[in-house]
Amino acid sequence: MANVVKIGGRSIGDGHPAYVVAEIGINHNGDVAIAKEMIQAAKHAGVDAVKFQKRTPEVCVPPEQQSQMRDTPWGYISYLEYRYKVEFGQAEYAEIDRYCRELGIDWFASVWDEGSVDFLEAFDPIAYKVPSASLTDHALLRHLRKTGRPVILSTGMSTMEQISRSVAVLGEDDLVITHATSTYPCEPEELNLKMITTLKQQFHCPIGYSGHEVGLIPSVVAVALGACMVERHITLDRAMWGTDQAASVEPGGFERLVKYIRVTEDSLGDGVKKVYESELSSLKKLRRVQ
Repeated sequence: MANVVKIGGRSIGDGHPAYVVAEIGINHNGDVAIAKEMIQAAKHAGVDAVKFQKRTPEVCVPPEQQSQMRDTPWGYISYLEYRYKVEFGQAEYAEIDRYCRELGIDWFASVWDEGSVDFLEAFDPIAYKVPSASLTDHALLRHLRKTGRPVILSTGMSTMEQISRSVAVLGEDDLVITHATSTYPCEPEELNLKMITTLKQQFHCPIGYSGHEVGLIPSVVAVALGACMVERHITLDRAMWGTDQAASVEPGGFERLVKYIRVTEDSLGDGVKKVYESELSSLKKLRRVQ
C-alpha cells in the first residue's frame, strides 16, 4: 500500500502539489469544437488534466428510463437518444487525444461500464475514474484492475460500508479516493469537507475532493484539509444547456481556483515554529524585552 500514486508524470499524495482536474464531462453537449475550447481554457488555467465521461447508453440507462421523453437542444427525444447525442465515439476521442497531446495536457475519463473501459484502452489513458454512481459495481472495479492503470474512486451517494467494500475489491495500491456529494449544485451544509480527514484516517491512499458546489472557497478549503486532488466541472458559460453546467466553473474562475490552491499550499508550511529572516527587523524595532 502506497500513500503516493503516480498519474501521468505527476506524483499524487501528501507532500506533493494538489493534482487539479477540470472535468469537461458532458458539458460539451456532443460538440468536439466546444470540448476543445474547454481543453484550451483548462490548459490556460494551469490544471493538470481534463476529464471526460464514457458510457454505453443502452447499458447505463435503466430500461424504465430509456423511453422517457425530454426537451433537448435536438428536439423532444427519448432519454436514450439524448444520451447518444452527448456521447463521443472513436473519431471524437481520437481528435481529443490529438489535441491534448498538441497542447501538452493529460486527459482521462470516468467509465460507467466495462465496454467503455475496453473502448478507452486504445488511447492508453493515464488513469480511470469510477463515478459515484458506479462505486458499487464490483464487476466494473475488477475489470478496471485488470488494466493495471491507476484508479480514482468517487464516493458520492455512498455509505462508509459501501466505500470500504469497494476499496477491498480494488485494493489500496494505485488508488485515489475522492470525497464527493452527488448533488448538482451542492449546498454548503451538505459538502461535509471533514470527510476528507475521515477518509485519510480510514484508508492508506491519497484522498481527494470532487466538488459540485457553486463558488471556489470549499475546493480551496479541501486542500487545506489535506485533499491531494481537486476535481471541478469546467464550462464556457454556466448558462449553457446541460444538467452539470450550474455546478461548473467558468474559465476565469478556474484560473483563480488554481491560483488559490497554489497559494494555499505555499501558506500551509511545515507546522514547525521558527523566526523568519523577514521578521528580524520588526523584532529588533518592536520587541522591548528579549
